[in-house]
Amino acid sequence: MDIEEIEQNNDNKEIILKAVQENGKNLDLASDRLKDDEEIVKAALEQNGESLEFASDRLKDHKDILQLAIKTAPWTVCYASERLRADRDIILESCKTYGQALYYASPELRDDKEVVKSAVTNKGIIIKYASSRLIDDKELAEIAVKQNKQAYHFISARLKQDDEIKALMG
Repeated sequence: MDIEEIEQNNDNKEIILKAVQENGKNLDLASDRLKDDEEIVKAALEQNGESLEFASDRLKDHKDILQLAIKTAPWTVCYASERLRADRDIILESCKTYGQALYYASPELRDDKEVVKSAVTNKGIIIKYASSRLIDDKELAEIAVKQNKQAYHFISARLKQDDEIKALMG
């Protein structure tokens, strides 16, 4: 199916469904009405999680839609609604394979040790987005610095003086 055909039929559910099943990013060519259609958006996400970018704001606030997207494209949490950026399940799942998801997390989740641990295990330098309480957590600091020595710059002043942490900088 070519782009011209999709664009000419952008409000035809049958054609758009077929188009997104071939390439999820074809969701970008759909009408606003079909970008808000759960069946169409789920089909697009099953083909390519990155197509969440083109879904309606209403669907970016659906937990099951977000879970489907982050399964294959965890970075798409950046498109989540503010409410879902505060959803522990969504952020934790995304952080497991994409530490940068902590950047999009609510302040409460940036202060959740399990969420932050998941993020820094994957990408140590992301500790810079943890709460002030957790940048002073020795366990998290060790994990972060072992993963990426640059994380040392973002841990608390107290932990920068810790002999065990300094030894990790070797």
